[in-house]
Amino acid sequence: MQVLVNSDHHIVGGEDLTERVQGVVEDRLGRFEGRITRVEVHLNDLNGGKPGERDKRCLMEARVGGMKPIAVSHEAPTLMEAIHAAADKLERALDHALGKREDSAGRTPPEEQVASVEALQALERTEADHR
Repeated sequence: MQVLVNSDHHIVGGEDLTERVQGVVEDRLGRFEGRITRVEVHLNDLNGGKPGERDKRCLMEARVGGMKPIAVSHEAPTLMEAIHAAADKLERALDHALGKREDSAGRTPPEEQVASVEALQALERTEADHR
């Protein structure tokens, strides 16, 4: 899984920040590694040099093979809070999207389940009649 980190000119961190972001992303999304080709992380300071309650924003976009990109964002007072919260949101979004996809590919539709229950009940009645 490739992790690309982009930031605006108000965010200063360099290689250390990039490594920290990559670590958070790999920690939270490592179990999806075979499915995710790339995660793009965009870091922004929304108020420039002024402090604020929701001053820092982290947008994460995961590219999953065969699907549209999945993107989430979070705004927080500090950059690391925004990064961790966005990673949590992306993990939940991937769980939902991939779980939904697997369910539709691998689960028996409810109509077929009802038909099988009815078939089993009919079989039980037939066996009871033969006793």
